[in-house]
Amino acid sequence: MILLRIIAFGNILCAAADIFRLPNINATFHKSPTPFRIHVDRDFIEDTRQRVAHARAPVFIGATDEGPSPENFTNVRDYWANDYNWNSAEASINKKFNQFTTIVEPVIENDTYPVPLHFVHHRSQRTDAIPMLFIHGWPGSFLEVSNIIDDLTNPPNKSLPAFHVVAPSIPGFGFSPAPQFPGFGPVEASHAFNELMNQLGYRKYVIQGGDFGGVILRFQAHLFPKNVVSVLSNFWIIQPGENDIRRLAEGLATADEAIYIKILETYINQLSGYRIMQETQPLTVAFAMSDSPLGNAMWIYSLMAEVTDPAIKTWTLDEIITWSMMYYIQGPYGGMRFYKEAVKDGALEGPNFGTLPLVEVPVAISQFPYDITYRMPLDWARRGGNVLLRYIHDHGGHFAAYEVPDILLKDIWEWFGDKEASGTKAFAN
Repeated sequence: MILLRIIAFGNILCAAADIFRLPNINATFHKSPTPFRIHVDRDFIEDTRQRVAHARAPVFIGATDEGPSPENFTNVRDYWANDYNWNSAEASINKKFNQFTTIVEPVIENDTYPVPLHFVHHRSQRTDAIPMLFIHGWPGSFLEVSNIIDDLTNPPNKSLPAFHVVAPSIPGFGFSPAPQFPGFGPVEASHAFNELMNQLGYRKYVIQGGDFGGVILRFQAHLFPKNVVSVLSNFWIIQPGENDIRRLAEGLATADEAIYIKILETYINQLSGYRIMQETQPLTVAFAMSDSPLGNAMWIYSLMAEVTDPAIKTWTLDEIITWSMMYYIQGPYGGMRFYKEAVKDGALEGPNFGTLPLVEVPVAISQFPYDITYRMPLDWARRGGNVLLRYIHDHGGHFAAYEVPDILLKDIWEWFGDKEASGTKAFAN
C-alpha cells in the first residue's frame, strides 16, 4: 500500500517539478535555495476582508463547551474587518525571518521525487553551532519558532550551545505548496526534511518539534539515524494499552499514569472532533473553510484556545488572524488532510494515537500541563524509543516554543548541551 502511494505521488510530482505554484502569493521554486519574501496579492487580501465583514454567525443557543464563544466571533470579525492590517503583519514576518524556497528531491523506494518547500534558515555566528531542524504542527506554522530563534542562534552566554536553525513549512502549511494528490504524509515529510538538511550542507543535525513535528521527528530519526543525532520532543505520545487501562480500573496505576490517561481520554472523548473530521472527510470541512476566512479562523482558534495555559497566554486578535492566514492564503485543505495521511502512516488510529516507529537515537521529552502528553511516565515513553530524559513543567501548553519560550529554551540548552547523553559530541569532530 505504501509503495503504491509513493508511486502515485511521485509520478505526479515528477511531471510538475518545474511548475510548482502557490495560490495568491509570489513564490517560485527551484532546485536550490532561493531567498523569499512574502507578498500576498492585495486583491485577495481585500476580498478576504470583505468576506469577513459579511460573515454570518451561527444562531447561538447558549452552549459554552462547543467551540469559540459569540464574543470570540464578533471580536475577531469586527477587528479583522476594520482594524487588522495584513501589510503590517506581512512586513513583520519578512523582517523577522530569513526565508527561502527550494525543491528537494528525496529518494523513496529507490525513486526520486521533487518536493517544493518554504523554510526559514538562520545561521549562528558561532563556529561550534549545531544544526537544528525545527518542525511545527497543526494549527501552527513556521511562526511557532518566532520566540526562540534569536536565542537559539545567539545564546546569552557562550556556555550554552548555539544552533543553525532550519524551520520548514510542512507541505500544505504556510508557504510550502500542498500536495496535489494523495500520498504525502509524515513518512514523506521526513524524507523531504532530511533531504533539505542535506541540501543545506547539514549531514548531521538534531531535531526539535511538537504536534506533527513530534510525529515527523520520530519517523525521521528512525529512518535516518546516521543523520539525526538526537531529538527533543514536546509531543512524545504513547497510546495506553489494555493492560494500562486495566491497572487504572483496579487502582494499581501510578499518579503519573492516572493523570496521563485521564488527560488523553478527555481529549479523545470531548475535544478531538476536529481531528476525526480531518482524518476522515477533510474535503467536506475544506469547502466551508476555503470559502470563509472567519470560519477558518474560528476552526483553528477552537484548538488554540484549548491547549494554551490561560494563566500566561491569551491569544491576541492579531495572532488569531495571522495564524489562520498561514492556512487561508493557499487554502486550508492541504494542512487539514495531513491528518488523513498520518492515519495511513499508522500515526493515528481512529480517535486514538497509533504506533510510531522506534527511535534509537537519544531522546529527551518536555511535558507541559496544557498539552495531552503531560505526565506520561518515562517508562511508557521508552516504549517508543531511547528516551533518556523527561522534563516536567508546571505551566505552559501545546505551543511551547511560542507560548513559554524561556522554558523550552532551557530544556533545549540543557539537553543538547549534554554532549555525552544527547550525542552532540559528534559535532566536535
